[in-house]
Amino acid sequence: MSLTKTTIIDQITVTETGGVFYREATRIMEDGAELSKTYHRSSLTPGQDLTGVPANVAAICNLTWTAEVVAAYRAQVAQHVPGSQ
Repeated sequence: MSLTKTTIIDQITVTETGGVFYREATRIMEDGAELSKTYHRSSLTPGQDLTGVPANVAAICNLTWTAEVVAAYRAQVAQHVPGSQ
């Protein structure tokens, strides 16, 4: 009997405003058969610090978050936060 635990990023989604959502799937396997699977979801906003973010997710963020996308996101947030203008 051999138990293994693997964690992979199995979904990455980019929204119209540049938000990035990703899901990590953790699988417990015994001799090749899946015993259990759990999910953890995370979200990132344009321009957010990517320290500690999985490399494949950070690569998508770096491609998606152009200066224009980050500026548009910040302008949108500023419109909806009282006292930020």
